[in-house]
Amino acid sequence: MVKKFLFILLLSISTIASSQIHEAGIFLGGSNYIGDIGPTNYIYPNNVAGGIIYKYNLNPRIALRGTFTYAEISSDDADAKNSGRKQRGLNFTNNIKELAVGIEFSYFEYEISNPEKSQTPYILVEFAAFNYKTVDRETSPNQYEYKNKTSYSIPFGLGYKTKLGESFALGLEIGARYTFTDDLDFNNNAIESLQFGNPNSNDWYVFSGINLVYTFGRPACYNTPKF
Repeated sequence: MVKKFLFILLLSISTIASSQIHEAGIFLGGSNYIGDIGPTNYIYPNNVAGGIIYKYNLNPRIALRGTFTYAEISSDDADAKNSGRKQRGLNFTNNIKELAVGIEFSYFEYEISNPEKSQTPYILVEFAAFNYKTVDRETSPNQYEYKNKTSYSIPFGLGYKTKLGESFALGLEIGARYTFTDDLDFNNNAIESLQFGNPNSNDWYVFSGINLVYTFGRPACYNTPKF
């Protein structure tokens, strides 16, 4: 009985292992901020973003994924269409280091080893923690001391991926991040000179670009092997 149980257990582990595909690669693209300074375009990449990606395919439609992304964000009232912002003349530059985990849902079944299923649109939902600079205190008029701060965001986006060569896949992706903070642009309600914009509206940032991943592991069949 014990031997039979162990055989079934080992067979189950082997089936699960053979049905997974791992993907690892890089992301390159642009980033932009949406908030109280500068233009309000949702997709306006004006800085470079880059990172690494890992995916664990559960089945042909669902993949778990983790990403680490580094990006600069900046904005300038001089680029705004709003006349009030243009006259105000604020600008800022910050950087973001983001670690995100989530789920990628493919619209069609996706298997890189199957030519008929090697491309599909997808949607992405994640949860992220990110680190950035914020103003700690004003040392003298218009001179500030900064500190690092960690906050959280909910990334969601759209993409399209397709096979590129034997084991590589190329993806185009746009993802917006709703944050739980309003100080990416150094807004600070405790410092009079940094009180601007709408205090009830949190900041956003957006990544858009391409990802190139390498697929490894046994080709996914997602079925119980036949003996």
